[in-house]
Amino acid sequence: MRSMTGCGSGKVLREGWEVTVDLKSVNHRFLDISMRLPRNLSFLEQTVRDCISRKIVRGHTEVFMTVRRADASAIHVEYDPELAGLYVNAAVQLSDRTGIENDLTVSRLMRMEGVLTLTEQEMDEELVSQISADAAEIAAEQLVQMREKEGAHLREDLQLHLDGAEKLRIKILERAPMVVAEYREKLDNRMRNLLADAVDPQRLAQEVAMIADRCAIDEELSRLDSHFRQMRLYLDSRGEIGKKMDFLIQEMNREANTIGSKASDASIAQYVVDLKSEVEKMREQIQNVE
Repeated sequence: MRSMTGCGSGKVLREGWEVTVDLKSVNHRFLDISMRLPRNLSFLEQTVRDCISRKIVRGHTEVFMTVRRADASAIHVEYDPELAGLYVNAAVQLSDRTGIENDLTVSRLMRMEGVLTLTEQEMDEELVSQISADAAEIAAEQLVQMREKEGAHLREDLQLHLDGAEKLRIKILERAPMVVAEYREKLDNRMRNLLADAVDPQRLAQEVAMIADRCAIDEELSRLDSHFRQMRLYLDSRGEIGKKMDFLIQEMNREANTIGSKASDASIAQYVVDLKSEVEKMREQIQNVE
C-alpha cells in the first residue's frame, strides 16, 4: 500500500551538465503532473512526465527542475577593444570639458554595453534529455519509497479502525436476536394487562413475526462482514487500490445506515453510531491511498 503524499529528489552531473529534479506529491483522484519549464527547456517535459508516470498512478505531483552548465570551458568571453577605446576617449573628453575627474575604471568599462560578449556552446538536447531522465528516475524512486513508508503507517491506522468496526459488528450480531425476544416478552405482558385473559398464541406469534421481519438485519450484517474481509485483502495488496477501498467504504456506510433504520433498539443504534464513526475515520485515511 502506498500513500499519495511524499517527495523525492534526483541530481545527475555528467559531461559538463548538472540536472536536478525535485518532486512533491499530494492526494488527487488521478495522476496530475504539474511542471513549469523555461521555453528553452520545454523539450524535456515529456521525458520527465514519462519517468514519473511509470512509477506512480495517482496523485498531484509538482516538478521543480534546474539545468545548468557545470563546465565553465563551454563559455567564452570576448571583448571589443575598439568599442572600449571609444568609451575611454569619450570619458577623457568629457572630463576635460566639464572639469570633473575621470573615474572610469576597467571594471566599469567592462560593464559598458557591447564591451563584453558571452557565448556558449549550443545545448546537446539528446544528452541533456538523457541526463534529465536519469535524474527524474532517481527522484521518482525516492518519491515511491517515501510513499510506501507513509503507506505502511496508513495501513496500521486503517487496520486499527477496521478491527474496531468488526468488534461493533459482532456486538450488533449478538444483540439482534435479543431484540425480537424482548419485544415478544413486552408484547405478551402488554396484551395480558389489556385483556386480563390468556393471550392468543397465534396472534402473538403473528405480531412477533411481523416485527422480526421488519427488524431483520442478518443480510446487512453478512454483507458488512464480506466488506470487512475484502478490505483486509486490499490492505495487503499492491498497486492502485485507493479507488476500490473508497467504493468499499461507501458500501459499509450504506449497510450501517440500513441497520440503524431497521433495528428498533437503543443499544444497536449506539453501536451503529460508533460503527459509522470508525468507517468515517477509515474513509478519511483512504483519501490518501494510491
